[in-house]
Amino acid sequence: MTSPLYVRLTTEQAGRLDRAAAAVPAHKKDLIGGLVDRYVDPSTPAGVDALRELATAKRVTVELGGDAPVVGHAEFRPAAPAEVLDAAGAAELLAVDEAALRELAEAGGLPGRQIGGQWRFSRQALLDWLAGT
Repeated sequence: MTSPLYVRLTTEQAGRLDRAAAAVPAHKKDLIGGLVDRYVDPSTPAGVDALRELATAKRVTVELGGDAPVVGHAEFRPAAPAEVLDAAGAAELLAVDEAALRELAEAGGLPGRQIGGQWRFSRQALLDWLAGT
């Protein structure tokens, strides 16, 4: 009987495993199974100590600016969208061609202002205009 096991390896470790499987040749699962059979012995205190040493030697701790280091956690905070958009940004927001956006703005159909010959648009004003409010 077998059980699935999913692990994350470093790129270098995965490359070594791929090269080993190609060199033998063998399935990677068989190589991993053989390594577990040969080196993993949780039934003795010495075996548990050896495993503990492996587990603590590879742990990565990252400081994320909180009160304590966090192990195995990542966080993503996207930047706030710009409040003022140029013509390209406004066209992207409205999913239209920039030339069509400029034409509509010049005709007074969009809420925007020309500053120094360049169009500027308020993100919120465009969204309100689009919603019909």
